[in-house]
Amino acid sequence: MIDVDALARPIIDLVDTVGTGVPSAGGPDAGIRIASDVLEIAYRLGSAALSELASSQSSSTALTAAVTTTEQTQASTRNLADRGSDIAGVVDEATTSVSVGMTELGEILQSFLTLAIKAGPTLMTPTGQLMLLSAALEHLGRAVSVIERVHGELSGSTEKMSALIPPVPIPEPAPGASGSASGSGATGVSGATGVSGATGGVEVELPDGSTATAPNAEAAAAVRNALTQQGVPYAWGGTTPGVGLDCSGLTQWAYGQAGVDIPRLAQEQGIGNQIDQNNLMPGDLAVWDGHVAMVIGNGQMVEAGDPVEISAIRTTNSGMGFHGFYRPTE
Repeated sequence: MIDVDALARPIIDLVDTVGTGVPSAGGPDAGIRIASDVLEIAYRLGSAALSELASSQSSSTALTAAVTTTEQTQASTRNLADRGSDIAGVVDEATTSVSVGMTELGEILQSFLTLAIKAGPTLMTPTGQLMLLSAALEHLGRAVSVIERVHGELSGSTEKMSALIPPVPIPEPAPGASGSASGSGATGVSGATGVSGATGGVEVELPDGSTATAPNAEAAAAVRNALTQQGVPYAWGGTTPGVGLDCSGLTQWAYGQAGVDIPRLAQEQGIGNQIDQNNLMPGDLAVWDGHVAMVIGNGQMVEAGDPVEISAIRTTNSGMGFHGFYRPTE
C-alpha cells in the first residue's frame, strides 16, 4: 500500500520553508512605526521652534548660522521619519505575502489528506493507488506554484527595501588599478582591455577562457567587475561586494565601479537603449519585475542567485514579468 505520509511529505517540507508569516507582538514593523512617530513629533516641535527663531528681530551671523543648521536637521528628521514609515510598509507587505502563501499551502495539504482519507479501502487496489499518486503530484504542483509566487513577491519587497537603505559607499580604486574589487569566491578574470579593431568594441575574457566583445569600455569594465563577485552569497538588500549582494546590488555596484550610475531597483534598471535578444553584448541587462542579470557574452549572464553565479541567458524568472534587455551605456 502507498504511504500517504510519504506522498504528503514534499508539501509539508514546502510549508516549513515558508514560515508562519505571523510577526511577534511588537515586531520590527511596530518598532519602526513608533520610531517614525517620535521623529514626526520632533519634527513638528522643531518646526515651531525654527519659526520662532527665524522671526526674531536679531540678524546676527550666529543666529543665521543657527537657523541654517536647524533647517538642515529638520530636513534630516523628516527624511528619517518618512523612510521609517516606508520601511514598515514594506515589512507589512512581505509579512502579508508569507501569511497568504502559508494559508494556501495549508489548504493544499489539507485537501490532499482529506482526499486520501475519503479514498479509504480503495487505496488497497492498484486503481486507488494510481489515483492517490496522481492527486499527490497535482497537489504538489499547486504548492510549488504558491512558493514561486511568494518568492516573486518577496523579491519585489526586497528591491523596495533596498531602495530605502543607502548603499555602503565603495572606495574609489587607486590610480592604475583595474577598478574591480575581488570578493570572496572570486575567480580570475583578466583585467586587460583589448580593443577590437573590427567592431570598435572592447574584448572581455570570460572565466571559461573564451572572449566576447562589449560595446564600450564602460560595459566591459562592468562585466569584469560583476565576474569578480562569483561565489559571493546572496544577501537580502545586499550592496557590499565580497560580503553579500542582491541582484540589483550586484549590477549597480558593477556599473558604478565602471563610472556609470544606474538606479537601485531591479525594475528601474531598464535604462538606455532596449536591445533585441539577437543583438546582445556584454554589459546588457536582462530586467524583470523583481530581478536583474547582466549579460557577459556567448549566451551567458551573471546574476546574484545564491551565490552570485553564471547562467544561460533566459527571459523567464519565477513567473515575474520580463521587461526586456537594455544597454545602460547607450
